[in-house]
Amino acid sequence: QVQLVESGGGLVQAGDSLRVSCAASGRTFSSYTMGWFRQAPGKEREFVARIKWSGGSTYYADSVKGRFTISRDNAKNTVYLQMNSLKPEDTAVYYCAASEFYSGTILSLYNYWGQGTQVTVSS
Repeated sequence: QVQLVESGGGLVQAGDSLRVSCAASGRTFSSYTMGWFRQAPGKEREFVARIKWSGGSTYYADSVKGRFTISRDNAKNTVYLQMNSLKPEDTAVYYCAASEFYSGTILSLYNYWGQGTQVTVSS
């Protein structure tokens, strides 16, 4: 019902900023929750941030709170993750996901996923 396409990843230096985007298409619902997850080499995929499409309620992992901002543009059907003060430990493949009925941090409960975009932060 939902297709997600990510973009905006790249190579940056520590302290830099980067914004990744997730364009949604297909059958969507106002109750959907959009989330960002990331997976570093040798580690399991972890929750980063999520936003409820309706109302815009946000929630962040402790590791990114205060540095990252998730937002959405209703007209563009796009979700963004603004990443500031990037650290080498932020290096990972960042995935966009959507959930019809869940708004938490458990990745297995998200129904749809993008292809991922690589973010690399050098020191």
